[in-house]
Amino acid sequence: MTPHDEPFLPLSGVKVLDLSTLLPGPLATLMLADAGADVVKLERPGRGDEMRSYSPKLGEASANYALLNRGKAAYAVDFKDPEARDRVLDLIKDADVVVEQFRPGVADRLGLGYAAASAVNPGIIYCSITGYGPEGPYAHKAGHDLNYLAESGLLGVATKAPAAPALPPTVLADIAGGTYPAVVNILLALRRKDRTGEGAHLQISMMHNLQILSYGYIATQRAGGGWPEPGHELLTGGSPRYNIYPTADGRHVAVAALEQKFWERLHVIIGLPPELLDDEGREQQVMDAMQEIFASRSAAHWREVLEGEEVCTVVVNTFEEAVEAGFMSAASSEMVTDGEDVMGALPSPLDPVLRPVPSTARYPRLTPLPTGSVWAEYALR
Repeated sequence: MTPHDEPFLPLSGVKVLDLSTLLPGPLATLMLADAGADVVKLERPGRGDEMRSYSPKLGEASANYALLNRGKAAYAVDFKDPEARDRVLDLIKDADVVVEQFRPGVADRLGLGYAAASAVNPGIIYCSITGYGPEGPYAHKAGHDLNYLAESGLLGVATKAPAAPALPPTVLADIAGGTYPAVVNILLALRRKDRTGEGAHLQISMMHNLQILSYGYIATQRAGGGWPEPGHELLTGGSPRYNIYPTADGRHVAVAALEQKFWERLHVIIGLPPELLDDEGREQQVMDAMQEIFASRSAAHWREVLEGEEVCTVVVNTFEEAVEAGFMSAASSEMVTDGEDVMGALPSPLDPVLRPVPSTARYPRLTPLPTGSVWAEYALR
């Protein structure tokens, strides 16, 4: 018995056909698999998903691919081959969910769009993840995470002229605008299907979903406050209470002492002059003073000073320090494997009560599409 057979898993028995590549779709279907769904991934023949070729490797594929696709099955399919297309439609007949990440119109031209899928399975939950949405002047525009952040306005809002915007530390649009909305919408659509039998075509636009991350700026503008001025808002560098300050040894301290009680205590422990406690209207003066104070001592000194204090102020960790402190996990109790090559799995955001016990799961080798039932083969793995 595999973990996916355990009856307590919330998505046990749900069949997901994954036509997506790279990150947003595969991470979404990984979460569905973690909750018990059977996930079958279809990839192009030969090299498969582009992410298989990345470095470093875990066996035959990249470590990135292994983390995102453990526990799934993967088959090679030429979507342009009419016979292969018909085989895919046969899979859709018995599926509950399809996830695709083509540009708008591509799946339709391949004969695998929502119209074709719903014709053979009216109750199908069909999730399309796109960069700029299904229609409009930018629908067919190519893009990646950095492009969506740049065009949404988010990338430049924390920048103080004449500095250039900084590269974000991770792929925010792919995950926050693609993966998570896809999972939420799929689960809600499955719930509705349970009650009404209705299928759905879900449209997930990574660009448009970034509006959620911009909620404060939108609220301010709609209340008459205007659009954000780069580097001058409360959370983008305009306040001494929420800022990043360099230390003497080239490290940094992150201050987020927004509430008055935190601000007053921070004021005392770092030795900020009493007349600068009230920062309203002289934010730059207070920031200059704090920068001078933090720059006078090392990160180790400030770590010691801040230890145990309730001031929402911390030293900016390296990844190594974050792991040593227990904030991040270097290895998971779950494993992903390719034969003899094994590494810790990507920690799941799903609560343990919704997931199987820690296990070792293989990432899928790319194999030809079998002649028999793919779903039956999946259940026998």
